[in-house]
Amino acid sequence: MKKLMLICAPFTSRSGYGDHARDLFYSFNKSGKYDIKVIDVRWGECPRDALNPNDEKDKKILDCILPMPPQMDRQPDIYVDIRIPNEFETFGKFNIGITAGIETTAVSNAWIEGCNKMDLIIVPSNHSKDGFVNTVYDKIQNSPDGKQQKIGEHKLEKPMEVLFEGVDEKIFKPLHVDDMSDSFLSKMNKVVSEKFAFLFVGQWSKGGFGEDRKDISKMIKVFYESFANKKKQPCLLLKTNGAGFSILEKDEILNKINSIKNLFPTDWKLPSVYLLHGDMSRDELNNLYNHPKVKAMVSFTHGEGFGRPLLEASMTGLPVIASAWSGQMDFLDSKNSILVSGEIGDIPKSIVWDDIIIEQSQWFYVNENKAYSALNYAFENQGEIKRNGETLMYKNREKFTLDKMADKLDEIMKKHTSDMPSQVGLKLPKLKKVGESKLPKIKLPKLEKVG
Repeated sequence: MKKLMLICAPFTSRSGYGDHARDLFYSFNKSGKYDIKVIDVRWGECPRDALNPNDEKDKKILDCILPMPPQMDRQPDIYVDIRIPNEFETFGKFNIGITAGIETTAVSNAWIEGCNKMDLIIVPSNHSKDGFVNTVYDKIQNSPDGKQQKIGEHKLEKPMEVLFEGVDEKIFKPLHVDDMSDSFLSKMNKVVSEKFAFLFVGQWSKGGFGEDRKDISKMIKVFYESFANKKKQPCLLLKTNGAGFSILEKDEILNKINSIKNLFPTDWKLPSVYLLHGDMSRDELNNLYNHPKVKAMVSFTHGEGFGRPLLEASMTGLPVIASAWSGQMDFLDSKNSILVSGEIGDIPKSIVWDDIIIEQSQWFYVNENKAYSALNYAFENQGEIKRNGETLMYKNREKFTLDKMADKLDEIMKKHTSDMPSQVGLKLPKLKKVGESKLPKIKLPKLEKVG
């Protein structure tokens, strides 16, 4: 009999956590071992229309969503909470917390407490695991004389496993130009005149110049510096948005780009930066990764819990240029991608977030000279980086698919839940009709009426 599993996650959210949650549902469901019920929750201000009822995989999730407030006739055997750790709850006989973890070097005390409530924690990268394992807080007690003394340490006490975010290789794959959308090709070719385009995919989060988590503002500045006043210039395609896809948000992003452009003398010939704003399906993203003018994926991110768009791009053969630190290091290597060195430094105060991003944590800053060199090298050595990108593609398509993720998750579940008692169905003996009995018939005495 299948174990009853309840999963709480932002399944309908257009966000990284939403993508991760939907893939985890697929992975749990693929094993066939669980009767899955789902609680759908909000994720910030992100739109909640990611599930298509006409899509077979999405419909399976929709069919499992419980109405609010959720009610169940018995306690779940396994409860899975796919959120940030200070939101974790414990409703099951066995409780699993799944989180992307942190992009910086340390996690908050509240996150440690949240994880220690659970029976098992799953994170997507070794970088994320290190952030939890290496964070230790002192337990302090006030003595009778008013002094404080250390009485122990507060640290992660529950088992933690690394499970990568698998990519659906049936969607993210290399395409021949004849297999691409004609309308997409023609629109891109009409707007983008350059033959070489660097591509960035990711959310432009809060923070001033150099402070947004993906460090998009500095990436644009370094791009301008790298190719200003040169005879041959590539362009930069920014597939980005904020929390949503509104017109006001688009205008705000355009203003940010123009403010960076205005840092340079007006008589400089700067390369073009194009904004791709708005929602794109996974098939459209795959077309973007495969467009003949898109030659390399680039990200100078301060830190990633995993770095899903970089893995998606690598699955198509697109060369990757990225920061040499954090979650993406699990699937990128210095031989087949361009890793930009830098240094670890304190996070800016503007992005400190109570119980989530703590003030004493640090993240990565790319060396701008190294970033400048990386962009120019990629532009001048297209054949070499393309060959390396194809080599990385073959490696990653062997290791990081959605089905391989499901297999790995099944191994983790066997390891940690194999001793859980299974639900046993009650088998009653088969009852026969009286007429089918093989017992000898009993003759009752003839009764006479009295009087």
